[in-house]
Amino acid sequence: MAFIAEGKHVITFLGQNKHYGAKQFLHKTWSRSGLDKVIRKIDRTGTSKRLPSSVRPRTARTADKIEEVETLVLSQEDLPQTHRTHRQIAREVGRPISQNSVNCFVKKDLRLTSMKQLNVEHMN
Repeated sequence: MAFIAEGKHVITFLGQNKHYGAKQFLHKTWSRSGLDKVIRKIDRTGTSKRLPSSVRPRTARTADKIEEVETLVLSQEDLPQTHRTHRQIAREVGRPISQNSVNCFVKKDLRLTSMKQLNVEHMN
């Protein structure tokens, strides 16, 4: 039950001007419950578009925080035995930031992976 933009415009226009209900719009690919939802939304808000969210915007993944984490992570590159954990990096960044956000910065934004040297026991 995917409504493309043109379909929503048709539903909006005919619903407001001709007072069409869900039965007049039934189509092979549209379900009755989906049509009812779209029509209720149009009646309530006057449009089929999404309204701006009232949820607080996410602020953890800003460019300056990513840059700050990048400098802390890459400052260890040529210095063996001086690594910082994600917890330490989260504490060192000036504003509050979670370890999970640091992990996302390192993996998604910086595209780095953690490597740990493992001792391999030889089988003989």
